[in-house]
Amino acid sequence: MLRIWITIGLYLATRLANADCADLPAKADITALAEQVQHWDQAYHEQGHSQVPDDIYDQALLQLRRWQSCSPAPSPAYRPRAGKQGHAVPQTGLAKVHTQAETADWIKPRTDLWIQPKVDGVAVTLEYHQGRLVRATSRGDGWQGEDWTTTVQRLPAVLQRWPQSIDLVLQGELYWRLSNHVQSRDGGAGARSRIAGLMNRQQLADDELADIGLFVWDWPDGPAQMTERLAQMTRAGLDTARYTLPITDLRSAQTQRQHWFSTPLPFATDGVVLRQSQRPSASDWQAETPYWAVAWKHPPQRALARVRDIEFGIGRSGRITPVLQLDPVELDDRRIRRVSAGSLQRWRALDVLPGDRISIRLSGQTIPQLEEVIIRTTDRTTVNVPDPTRYHPLSCWTSEDGCRDQFLARLEWLSSANGLDLRGVGPGTWQCLLNTGALTGMLDWLDTRALPPTCGNQLAGLLQPATERGFLQWLRALSMPPSGDAVLPEQWTVLAARTQQDWETQPGIGPHRARQLVAFFNHPQVESLRARLAAAGVHGFAVSG
Repeated sequence: MLRIWITIGLYLATRLANADCADLPAKADITALAEQVQHWDQAYHEQGHSQVPDDIYDQALLQLRRWQSCSPAPSPAYRPRAGKQGHAVPQTGLAKVHTQAETADWIKPRTDLWIQPKVDGVAVTLEYHQGRLVRATSRGDGWQGEDWTTTVQRLPAVLQRWPQSIDLVLQGELYWRLSNHVQSRDGGAGARSRIAGLMNRQQLADDELADIGLFVWDWPDGPAQMTERLAQMTRAGLDTARYTLPITDLRSAQTQRQHWFSTPLPFATDGVVLRQSQRPSASDWQAETPYWAVAWKHPPQRALARVRDIEFGIGRSGRITPVLQLDPVELDDRRIRRVSAGSLQRWRALDVLPGDRISIRLSGQTIPQLEEVIIRTTDRTTVNVPDPTRYHPLSCWTSEDGCRDQFLARLEWLSSANGLDLRGVGPGTWQCLLNTGALTGMLDWLDTRALPPTCGNQLAGLLQPATERGFLQWLRALSMPPSGDAVLPEQWTVLAARTQQDWETQPGIGPHRARQLVAFFNHPQVESLRARLAAAGVHGFAVSG
């Protein structure tokens, strides 16, 4: 049960023929993507190792096919290494459907349909002669693969003798056994990489052999009817019938798919497989996608997104956060246009630039999260990055050049529930005041007579409670460094007079925090704010003689 990049199914043909070519990148980028896909295929076919998650691979392949439909050009193709052994019956691979509509279209003209979990492991062909297992072959390119016979003959999960002395071929999936694995909760759990790594080793310990399971998903040269195939496999000791169930329509397929997605199974899955009972003779099978079976993948957990631009946000503390602006992508019914790179250090380590394609996923089902760069654009154009030495917890108390972001972040904090808790005053309020020129300093708004009516007729009333807030609440609103359990007299002059040693005697204050507090209370801009608050009559900010 494997992906094949040579073709992705007839259901994509119409889409590709009508692909939008407006955003076609440079030819070098198309070539780079084609070579990357070839590299992934090489690792997958020869080592059984997926270097990227399936959903990212599928999206990259779809993007490549769209580009190639706009700009036809030869692309690299996977070529197997010499020294492989051929399959007795080619492994066909599977086309994929991704939506209910596509699945319904596939089901509609067919009868006698069955559903199986799409086990996330490595495919294998098992050949029996006179009932005895004589050869095991990895999938490879579907025509030929690696000789796994010696290892597979040691696997307890693999049937070594068929009950009858007949010749037959089985195709299935070797998987890493998992306990109480729920796909919707646990994801792939690295199971495929684990089993691929084991099968590519020459020697396996007994406990490792015992942790490898087998799910036989087809008997190409078996009885014509699925019911009879399943009955004979059950008598032979295989569990295929347990995970091969009849379906009648889209609804029954959807119900079973959701059941396997959300209940415990002994293996990881990446979707389900829908099969017709009837299929051609094994002698007619080809290493390409068949018409009698299709994969219906689980909802993608990741999206492949193109970085359109990079913006650098500067927070209240001066922290610089790169935010990647994306060409919109859909993920879990959400349209995602931007994702944070976390920190300047992480952005630099990932080396993300406009034009790159990245993998994103949802953290906690809500917050887009950058995972890694999947494909780099060939045009490594640099971007302008704010100077990190300019921004810190005591910078940007005014709206001077280069300070807009941090200045606004300070104001948003000041009016928030964490600060003065000014109901009805939010980011839009401060942006309006800043845009109209009514605000250049942190506390210019205390003079409500200068407030422009364009920012709200009720604004003065919304801001009025600020002068009634307490001393300690104002300290939080001005972003005083956290003070632990320190005793804070409600008098500015007392706190400003404390030395580093004085602060270190307070509970919960170490040397680093003590230095921050001394710097805060003695900063010239903060002193100006203190004087403004004293003039406005706010308790605790007047300097006693």
